[in-house]
Amino acid sequence: MRRLRYTTGSPFARCVRIVLHEKSLDYEPIEEITTTSAEERLKDSPTLQVPAFRDGDLNLWDSNIIVDHLMASYPNAPQPEGVQPFSEVLLRPGNTIHDKLMLATLQTLGTSMALISQMKWTGVGIEDNVHVARNAERIQHLLDWFEGELISTNEGFFSAVTSVQDVMLGAWIMFAENRPIGVEWRTDGRSKMAALHRRLSQRPSFIANPIWWWEPGVTGYEADGTPVYA
Repeated sequence: MRRLRYTTGSPFARCVRIVLHEKSLDYEPIEEITTTSAEERLKDSPTLQVPAFRDGDLNLWDSNIIVDHLMASYPNAPQPEGVQPFSEVLLRPGNTIHDKLMLATLQTLGTSMALISQMKWTGVGIEDNVHVARNAERIQHLLDWFEGELISTNEGFFSAVTSVQDVMLGAWIMFAENRPIGVEWRTDGRSKMAALHRRLSQRPSFIANPIWWWEPGVTGYEADGTPVYA
């Protein structure tokens, strides 16, 4: 039995959910709108973080570790006609170090965006704190680097397939659009990233696992994703 604990808005968890979809794997979703108690989280992870994933007797946490397990353990599902194939591998033979570096750098992007979002939730914006501002500056440098790493406006980080790395970048730039955190990813110099965003937005796995608007005060969602405020 597979089970995934996650919060509604977590882009880390969204990446895992998308990979699960790409592989047509059933799982029990344990969805949380807000963060639960430390005691509840400790049932799944010593880090008190989500996503946390159980696959039979195997208990995993950290989105990169979970995705690594899914990619190594399960084949991809067939794609509908016209949908680009999903990569069969997390790391390409001959490009292992580079692809690992990409994953680590995407994790840095995610950590910086999550920090800004969490600080905003407590009332501290980019303009209020030097450390938060430094993370916002880092994000722009990272986005420029990712733009240079994308192959073209028709492909992502890997040729001819949609990669986990594509999914991660897509999840984070969509997160930035759906949180009032003051991070803008769209610029004239990021045409490849904009094209990736368009492609992923139309991909069945992204449509089935949407990212919804959130800001302080949102306590839930209507069926169509409209936020419900306290």
